[in-house]
Amino acid sequence: MEQKKPISHLVAGLIIAAILVIFSLIIYFSGLQNSAVNWLQYAIIIAGLILFINLYGKSMNNQASFGNLFSYGFKTTAFLALIVIAFFVIFFLAFPDIKEKGLEMARQKMEEQGKLTQDQIDQGMAMARKMFWVFTIGGIMLVYAIVGAIGSLIGAAVTKKQPATPFGPPTV
Repeated sequence: MEQKKPISHLVAGLIIAAILVIFSLIIYFSGLQNSAVNWLQYAIIIAGLILFINLYGKSMNNQASFGNLFSYGFKTTAFLALIVIAFFVIFFLAFPDIKEKGLEMARQKMEEQGKLTQDQIDQGMAMARKMFWVFTIGGIMLVYAIVGAIGSLIGAAVTKKQPATPFGPPTV
């Protein structure tokens, strides 16, 4: 059977990232930033990983191991996260009102809960402003690592596997 050239994890990550960037722009310009629609981005990541892991397995004639498939998916996630981080840095610099809206919403939620004094809320907001980039980049890395691990596990589990045995007849 002819072996097809596998899709690079870089190309797979780039395609999923492009879909996420377009999705994020649609969400922003349609005004749906704080709705349940935001959760769809995680479904896009998981579905994309499952698709590309499956294609990778097929290109390897289904002879890739679970670990090989999982590592392909997680490498795809790592590259995808780098692209998304770069996009959001540029996006927040181009549209600084998003940062301010998010911080204002956080202030409102703290005030609605009523558990903190005004001084504590002000201190928390000062810390959030100071550490905005750390929280943003770190949050993206953490969430994408978790979602990527889940998507890679599912993708590696559902992809058909027929690993070659070392004692079996040679496959050509």
